[in-house]
Amino acid sequence: MKVITGSARGRNLVSVEGLETRPTSQRTKESIFNIIQFDIEGRSVLDLFAGTGQMGIEALSRGATDAVFVDTRRDCADAIRKNLEHTKFSDVGTVELTDFRAYIKRAKPESFGLIFLDPPYGTGMLRQAVSQIMRCDLLCYGGMIVCEGDRSDELPEPIAPYCKGREYVYGRTKITLYIKKQGEEHEDSGVSGQL
Repeated sequence: MKVITGSARGRNLVSVEGLETRPTSQRTKESIFNIIQFDIEGRSVLDLFAGTGQMGIEALSRGATDAVFVDTRRDCADAIRKNLEHTKFSDVGTVELTDFRAYIKRAKPESFGLIFLDPPYGTGMLRQAVSQIMRCDLLCYGGMIVCEGDRSDELPEPIAPYCKGREYVYGRTKITLYIKKQGEEHEDSGVSGQL
């Protein structure tokens, strides 16, 4: 795994052993960051099922101001800290060793401009996380949730002022965007893409 571009471009990231951690493929990661490239700079990021931290670190490399990395595994937390140190983002990255539900409950509303969700497939955690984030209102206006899940996953309907954006399918993986919009901007784009 490498950082694709930005200030930490080309730096290798430490990986984590085990079947529970399924890093986002390089192709999918490149596709996600091509989609959101104009929605990163100056934003606070939450990498909720962080694993190695590669998504949040990529966002930091591209101009995000700070990032919180949440995972329940100690080996993942250790890997994230090593990756933050190697990419020189330790001062703007916070690692939380906790369950995603517990973190969402205590997070301050409207704290983040960009949230990455990539839990293990087939667990129902993606649906739970999206619902809880909307109910607890963790996004600031104009913010975005980037969901990575199985193409068969049924995700929750948005709660105003959240709306569901585009969906993109890459083989077995489906990327779904949720956006928090204001007043007259609030509408469901309902457009899907497939590669």
